[in-house]
Amino acid sequence: VQLQASGGGLVQAGGSLRLSCAASGRAFSSFTMGWFRQVPGKEREFVASIIWSVGSTYYADSVKGRFTVARDNAKNTVYLQMDSLKPEDTAVYYCAADQYGRGGRSSVYEYHYWGQGTQVTVSS
Repeated sequence: VQLQASGGGLVQAGGSLRLSCAASGRAFSSFTMGWFRQVPGKEREFVASIIWSVGSTYYADSVKGRFTVARDNAKNTVYLQMDSLKPEDTAVYYCAADQYGRGGRSSVYEYHYWGQGTQVTVSS
């Protein structure tokens, strides 16, 4: 299983970015895909997840209403659309996969595969 995250960058507060996570090596229809973020000196925290088979989504309270997670079956890719970005959203963002396809899981220990991070920086 390989997960390739991309789409990070520098954006002003209030702006938008879309992150992509290209998945390969398995059929992901039974997986749950998650997004996490981490800033130096802090633990990696849950951002959002989507159950691939049914499209159910889950969000951290801090991003609810601003971020949207979605998947494209044809491209085997998961997206994180980030709108109304705030400086506190600055972090390295990681995509991850839970091979059991569970919903509402927010612990890093419940995800089995990880992509490399992509840096998101929001300037004030």
